[in-house]
Amino acid sequence: MTDKPNVVVLYPDQLRAQSLPLYGNHGYHETQIATPNIDRLAAMGVTLDNAISNCPVCTPARAMLVTGRYPQSTGHLINSTRTRHSEISIGDAFAHQTYKTAWIGKWHLHTGHWPALDRIPMQPDWVPKGRDRLGFDYWRAYNQHMVYFNGFVQKGDWNYERWRGYETEGLLDYAFEFIEEADDNPFLLFLSPHQPHYTPEKFAPDKFYDMLPDKISLPDNVPETLIAPSVEMYRHYLAMILAVDEMLGKLLDHLESRNLLNHTIFVFASDHGTQGGSQGVNPWSKKNPYEASIKIPAIISYPSKIAANTRSDALLGMVDFFPTICGLADIPIPATVEGEDISGSLTTQISDRSAAGDNTTEAPSQEQDSIFLMNFSKYFDWFQDGAEWRGVRTKTHMYCRRLDGREELYDLVLDPLQQENIVTTANSEVLSGMQDLLRQHQNKRHDELVPCSEWACWLDDQRRVVKNASGPLDHPETPPDWRLLEPKN
Repeated sequence: MTDKPNVVVLYPDQLRAQSLPLYGNHGYHETQIATPNIDRLAAMGVTLDNAISNCPVCTPARAMLVTGRYPQSTGHLINSTRTRHSEISIGDAFAHQTYKTAWIGKWHLHTGHWPALDRIPMQPDWVPKGRDRLGFDYWRAYNQHMVYFNGFVQKGDWNYERWRGYETEGLLDYAFEFIEEADDNPFLLFLSPHQPHYTPEKFAPDKFYDMLPDKISLPDNVPETLIAPSVEMYRHYLAMILAVDEMLGKLLDHLESRNLLNHTIFVFASDHGTQGGSQGVNPWSKKNPYEASIKIPAIISYPSKIAANTRSDALLGMVDFFPTICGLADIPIPATVEGEDISGSLTTQISDRSAAGDNTTEAPSQEQDSIFLMNFSKYFDWFQDGAEWRGVRTKTHMYCRRLDGREELYDLVLDPLQQENIVTTANSEVLSGMQDLLRQHQNKRHDELVPCSEWACWLDDQRRVVKNASGPLDHPETPPDWRLLEPKN
């Protein structure tokens, strides 16, 4: 077996932290389901209590995960945007260090069906071989469709095949195949099921609905007018979470049966959450500056470096996963990466726990003071004015400013469900401090809060990125400058 650790990232879509029992003691509503395998993974590693999706929309969030860069740099402001060939991905970084790489499941960093015949694609789609796959060699993926039973993945060429059964079951077959093919080589595996996302067809197998309570309850921040549709949505949502939990358990079992688990960095996270009716927002909507949309689960297990059954309050944004995984695996972090490596704050927990004698930890050695939040468009796939905002999330507060000048500030310690906007009553130092943090983030990213339609020029007629916050870019299919795989001097 190689000395290099394997890396497995299980990355379900639209899974919010507050729906999991693991986060049930953090001010949310009563736990309604059991997730024994998510809890099992948490017992093996560290649970992050402040993992945040910077931009709670699929493509922008996934681009941040894969490139470690902000939308202001990648140009991924809306869904179904083609990634520039010059972007250096986490797949590239690990492949350069002799890793076998795989992406299995939802990709959503390409145009796929675009221009779609409808807004809910139900047909197979394609991502061309080469730089559109950003360094992932084993490819059993789709860009974006919502067929959950016997759905479609693209293989090495332009053909597709159907997975067997439900998505969380069918994608596992490919994961096991890839692990077998990797043999004794180190591997990087991203496994990305679409659940618990909306579909116009059947959401989940019946067995998962049978595991739900007779009565579904909702948090207090869902208004009376949305309770009925939110309860209906939440039944499907919880059933799909149970499917993801089962998927995780089978994956852990497989790694354990091959004696790989203790030599694997295992990451469980999501691209964003969902409102579920909170704050009076459509139940399936995200792209909001609220915990239901931005707070994601994050668990990282790596027995040789991370203490088991620990929690961390370190802030972790979507751009930070790439450098943090590199830090844990001793892989050079490319110079292009804009996120922060917080691996040091996680690995210190081995010594912290030994000294404390329990699962508490001292203040981490690496800290971010805040996470930059944003949303660009009213719609997911079009530049449409009307929902532009920027925000900042600290460990204790969330502040956002909308294009029309409205501001919101919430004390997440006293008001975790964000029911009282305290922007007019808060201590002036708290408000001014949050406003200053936001200005700092915007200035660093050359970001301007302007109408969404002003960003349409960032894409050409093939939805390729030709401009970013720094100005016009070279041809979108220009190959990477591989010298940038090395860290900044």
